[in-house]
Amino acid sequence: MARLTMKFGGTSVGSSAAIRQVAAIIGDHLAQGHELAIVVSAMAGVTDMLLESASAAAAGGKNRYVAINAAIAEKHHAVIDALIASETAREATHYLVDELLQGQLELCEAVRILGEATPRIADALVSYGERLSSRVITAVLAADGLRAQQVDSSEFVVTDNVFQNADPLWDETESRIVDRLLPEIENGVTPIITGFIGATPDGTLTTLGRGGSDFSAAIFAACLDSDELVIWTDVDGVMTTDPRLDERARVLPYVSYQEIGELAFYGAKVLHPKTVQPIISRDIPLRVRNTFNPTLAGTVVGSRAHASETVIKAVTGIRDVSMLTVSGPGMLGVPGIAGRTFLATANAGASILMISQASSEQSFCFTVVDLLAQSVKEAVEAELRREILHNDIDSVDVLSDIVIITVVGSGMRGTPGVAGRVFSLLGDHRINVLAIAQGSSECSISFIVAEADLERAVGELHTLALETAENDRVNGMASPY
Repeated sequence: MARLTMKFGGTSVGSSAAIRQVAAIIGDHLAQGHELAIVVSAMAGVTDMLLESASAAAAGGKNRYVAINAAIAEKHHAVIDALIASETAREATHYLVDELLQGQLELCEAVRILGEATPRIADALVSYGERLSSRVITAVLAADGLRAQQVDSSEFVVTDNVFQNADPLWDETESRIVDRLLPEIENGVTPIITGFIGATPDGTLTTLGRGGSDFSAAIFAACLDSDELVIWTDVDGVMTTDPRLDERARVLPYVSYQEIGELAFYGAKVLHPKTVQPIISRDIPLRVRNTFNPTLAGTVVGSRAHASETVIKAVTGIRDVSMLTVSGPGMLGVPGIAGRTFLATANAGASILMISQASSEQSFCFTVVDLLAQSVKEAVEAELRREILHNDIDSVDVLSDIVIITVVGSGMRGTPGVAGRVFSLLGDHRINVLAIAQGSSECSISFIVAEADLERAVGELHTLALETAENDRVNGMASPY
């Protein structure tokens, strides 16, 4: 018997058929004697609908947010009618859904009157997706005779008050989960927990950032000392590259925590970038599996690096980014220019995805998402106004229509010639590299190319990743798990 924390994503709970599959997976694992904690996302599309309702309300569009509310209700009522046979249970679940959506409608009305959706109100509005799905799924499982109990994670995940991207307060969170939730699981109850949501110590709702249900699941897995965290999604596992860029993409049977961290940060959509943080120190393995193909083992993510002959394990690409370059002869030897630039970038609300600096110190470049590039440029120019006026800095230039490509593999560490092989390959195919960065972990190399070169670059580099998989197969190198 094992204790498993499972998370089901939006597509996994996106329809009656999908939720029926989820119920079957949960039932099978319970029949095997496992203890389960289940974390669920909102039904596919609902979070976007809730965000749109907030925008419509702020703009005074009452008809629009009322229509969205009705569409969300219809989506959940359809599942209830399809999957719950008992009329009494159906009516009770319909009531729960309608009661919650009445609260969502009242919040929209408050936003309309205020004329804006503050981050605090936006968190409260968007939380309804998980609160609705968890109640419906609990009712479906109960109709199947399982001892399921709906749980609002806001009662357990205590966070700071950084609305829309809150961080957990770990000691209080673990104390609540261990003291109040663990005994229920040990007593045979299967909690159906809202992902994505937390609350400040005074009970104000927060969210962990878009895609934060993965992070929620990892928090519960760590605090419950689970034997494994299973992320159920709509793909067969972590892949060597995006199959939309190269149809040869295949599932990786094993990747390390460090590798998955790089893959998640640099564009792989399977996991939220923060997912592995809570489970690394406890050495809890994570498994990525396909809800709609549950016979496959998926990908295991664990603590041990698995080096391979050609060292590159996967290739990712990030679109919709811009590169900003700060340059000028007056930068040479002047302390603080980069620090001030990056602080101005943070104050503009942007995260820096990649940094590259020439040893001459006369220029450096960094990347941010396209949507924030112009505001970052303006913020940096305002911060460096004095240096620009004195011609110490020539300009702050923005280059769009670029992509970040990252090659990932823990086998790069200590292996000479990896960067040379990567860039020689790109040069052989006349793909120009605009900037390069390699982290101190030596687990990845990132570089910028023109967006028009994305598919060619990924295709050629992916060939190296496929060679890795083939060499491992021929040489009989097994994964550590």
